[in-house]
Amino acid sequence: MTVIDIVEFEIGSERYALDITLTREIVEMVPITPVPRAPAHIAGIINLRGEITNIINLNKILDLPETSNKNIEDQKIIVLVPEAAEGSNTGIIVDDVHAVLQITDDEIDSMKGPLSNEAYVKGVIKIDDKEATETETGEKKRLIVWLDVGQVLIDILASTKA
Repeated sequence: MTVIDIVEFEIGSERYALDITLTREIVEMVPITPVPRAPAHIAGIINLRGEITNIINLNKILDLPETSNKNIEDQKIIVLVPEAAEGSNTGIIVDDVHAVLQITDDEIDSMKGPLSNEAYVKGVIKIDDKEATETETGEKKRLIVWLDVGQVLIDILASTKA
């Protein structure tokens, strides 16, 4: 049984996850400076302890509705390791970060076929949660969409080089 460390976060009212190996740190929202003529998914840049960091709006890339009722000041930025984006400092905007979890491969339903590639989904994680809605089998599971953020970054970098 393989154990995987993930960061669980929220966009809108849905839960998502990414591999913790892609995460450098999580910071509170700071003012983002827009970049002229940048693609719609680039929210802008921030100065993070003297380093310019590109900020990506996952809502735009994943065709998700704009942020929930949360205040922008309450959002977080998940700063990714530079290796994930060919050495550039990159962060993604999320509404909230809930937890760092260890999951096992038996808690993951993999998505096969073209939809999983198109949607940047590695799988769906099912976590026991007594507050979740009960399924037909009587289980109470919270569903977390495990995003392939590495592939998202590869595609973004490829599109900017084209």
